[in-house]
Amino acid sequence: MKSNTAIPVRKPAHVSLDAELLERAQHLKIDISKASEEGLARAVAQRQASIWLEANGAALQSSNEFVDRHGLPLASYRLF
Repeated sequence: MKSNTAIPVRKPAHVSLDAELLERAQHLKIDISKASEEGLARAVAQRQASIWLEANGAALQSSNEFVDRHGLPLASYRLF
C-alpha cells in the first residue's frame, strides 16, 4: 500500500499504446508516464472495489433487508 508521505519507487514498464492516441497525447504535451500511472491507479481501485463487493455483497444485502424489514436499529435515538 502506498503511503502519502513515502516517495514512490519507480520501476520501468514496457507498455503498448494506441499509436494515434499516443501522438495526440504528445501533441497536447501530456505526461505519458503520469497519465498512465493515474489511469492504472484508477483501474486498480475499481478492481479492488469490485473484489470487495463480491466478497461482501451478501452481507450488505442481508443488512439492507434487515433495515427494510425492521428499520434502523437506533432510529428512536435520532434527534433529526
